[in-house]
Amino acid sequence: MSALSFLTGCTYSKPNPGTVTMLIESSPANLDPRIGTDAQAERIDALIFDPLVRRDAHFGLQPALAKSWQTPSPLTWVFHLRTGVHFHDGRPLTSRDVKWTIDSILSGTVISVKAGSFTAVDHIDTPDPATVIFHLKRPDPALPFNLCDGAIGIVPWGSGRDFGQHPIGSGPFIFVSQQLDRDVIVARDSSYWGTPPNIPRVLFAVVPDATTRALELEKGSADIESNALPADEVYALRRNRHLVVEDGPGTILNYIVFNLRDPILRDVRVRTAIALAINRPLIIQTLYRGEARLAESLLPPQQWAWTGNTVQHPYDPAAANALLDQAGYRRGSGGIRFHIGMKTSNDETVRLTSVAIQQELARVGIALDLRSYEFATFYADLTRGAFQLAPSRWIGGNENPDIFRYVYASNAFPPHGANRGFYSNPEMDRLIADASATLDHQRQLEDYRQIQQIAARDLPSLNLWYLDSVIVHNRRLGSIRPNPSGTFDFLRIATLQQR
Repeated sequence: MSALSFLTGCTYSKPNPGTVTMLIESSPANLDPRIGTDAQAERIDALIFDPLVRRDAHFGLQPALAKSWQTPSPLTWVFHLRTGVHFHDGRPLTSRDVKWTIDSILSGTVISVKAGSFTAVDHIDTPDPATVIFHLKRPDPALPFNLCDGAIGIVPWGSGRDFGQHPIGSGPFIFVSQQLDRDVIVARDSSYWGTPPNIPRVLFAVVPDATTRALELEKGSADIESNALPADEVYALRRNRHLVVEDGPGTILNYIVFNLRDPILRDVRVRTAIALAINRPLIIQTLYRGEARLAESLLPPQQWAWTGNTVQHPYDPAAANALLDQAGYRRGSGGIRFHIGMKTSNDETVRLTSVAIQQELARVGIALDLRSYEFATFYADLTRGAFQLAPSRWIGGNENPDIFRYVYASNAFPPHGANRGFYSNPEMDRLIADASATLDHQRQLEDYRQIQQIAARDLPSLNLWYLDSVIVHNRRLGSIRPNPSGTFDFLRIATLQQR
């Protein structure tokens, strides 16, 4: 049965008075928060589970399950838990559950890529039900960020490898059911320790096709979608008087990674020329309908460590031509300086963006040869460095300044990190190590300021734009506030008009 026939031919063809039908692009791969890393899993998990700490508007840390915490030494983090919190099956949530959540990842009880986030953990003590002590092998200022919402959720002690089939959390919504490639249903936890949601039930309906998602909203067969429609579809839906488009600054970053082992791209003058040759404002206006903002850093402007005091890369084809001439790449036959390849996924928006970039580079004599691949193939090549240029994006990871260690450090070449362009700079390594070794906030700020300045000068990758966070919903929903990260947290406070 197709997703369209599912929505139009079953009981969900019109919104249920007590159920919000939300459209998502794909099924969550695994609703165990220790394992699931795809966007759908992490966003739905954040409604079912609670983390130790939460991020605020500037991605600083605020209390969640942990009401407070201290760092008596760089190798010790002490978290004090709220009391009276229960899992959805009635079991109390204690320090034993927190310890199990992390230990089960590190021990291999569950197999998870998230184990890499906790390699600094030596062991965890639980002196009483409300205290958790993390003992580290080395300083790791990123530890609390790896314990926050979107990164992890606390599971009950003893949860095994099949836990994701029927997850039990302590969050504002209770898991009800999942049908692969069809839907996920959650229900309000009226006894939630925080403020319970207003919405009784949410049905996440899986509809892979963007045009179908737009049609379902237009017909009233669904209530809401979040960042799951192309800009053109959103633009068209703005004219529907039954629908509301909510948007705001987002943190999802589109960028191009350069392979610095390539003989052409290892020259920073070539990388800078490519940056100056791309008319990013024009692409934002034409392909994204203005629903994006220029980016000159991996970090979004809302992030506490972000700095705008870096080298900028405005559209300047004359300067780009001059740099390419200086680098020795004179125009030859047909005005072409050189050919270079860019691998992309077969995502339609990515392909259209790549074609626009191809046209921009042609104007300065660079022949960009595009090759599109099914996503799994593209991603495999990206992660092993089998490309010259490749478009990619960061979703969530760039909200933590520790991303610089993961992306720019010389010891983060694949498979040990995401330095996929094989960039190496000793000064960058020194600053990253210093920021990772200190808990001094001002010292970290200065380190991160210099890191961003060096990255903007060296251009190991070209940051293009941050996508806006855009939600389309019908008018029976109220108090919808887009989250910059694109999470589904707005469902915690959204209101539902009964009719």
